[in-house]
Amino acid sequence: MDVLLIADLHGNFGKIESFLDLNADAMIVAGDITNFGPVDAVEGLFSRIDIPCVAVPGNCDPREILDALEQSDAVSLHGSRISLGNRVTVAGLGGSNPTPFQTPFEFSEEEIDQILTTTVSKMERTVHNVLLSHCPPHGALDLVESRHVGSTSVRNHLKAFDLVCCAHIHEQRGVTDLDGVRIVNPGMASDGNCALIHFGDVAKEITVELITV
Repeated sequence: MDVLLIADLHGNFGKIESFLDLNADAMIVAGDITNFGPVDAVEGLFSRIDIPCVAVPGNCDPREILDALEQSDAVSLHGSRISLGNRVTVAGLGGSNPTPFQTPFEFSEEEIDQILTTTVSKMERTVHNVLLSHCPPHGALDLVESRHVGSTSVRNHLKAFDLVCCAHIHEQRGVTDLDGVRIVNPGMASDGNCALIHFGDVAKEITVELITV
């Protein structure tokens, strides 16, 4: 299964058809779909995507985006989980841990821990278990200047997953490993950046290709 990961659109949807030309089997969207709104743009965006699509909001999305996602052609995964076929399970966490900017969709670390604890307990585990989280785990792809700003609660739940798809820190596009788990930030979709993730037949058989369209 090939899954396309995009994030940080910030209201710029002009590359969607180019992403779809990569012919993935499904798409996952890691938040900051809008740039502080408007949420009514969500329906039009996801109506253009003709493959199965799951999404979480980012910290720059208004909280009303949850209702807009529920009414769109995408599956809203914030605080929920879904199986893609019989090989890949994706759990979702929208928003971010606290930032200095008091953006619309932020949670305390305690709230993040509660959301993930509940979601993980209800997951049906398959060959590949993925966390779709707008915010990165603390210590991976989360540097701002010289400071790690990722979520400590996300890191505390890493052992439940094989792969974390995150975003949030625009300058930290890349692929790395933390505590034995693969972490990927596809970069800003508004600039044409994405990641194509191939899930193989056996556990841990995951390859990630960073692409710019």
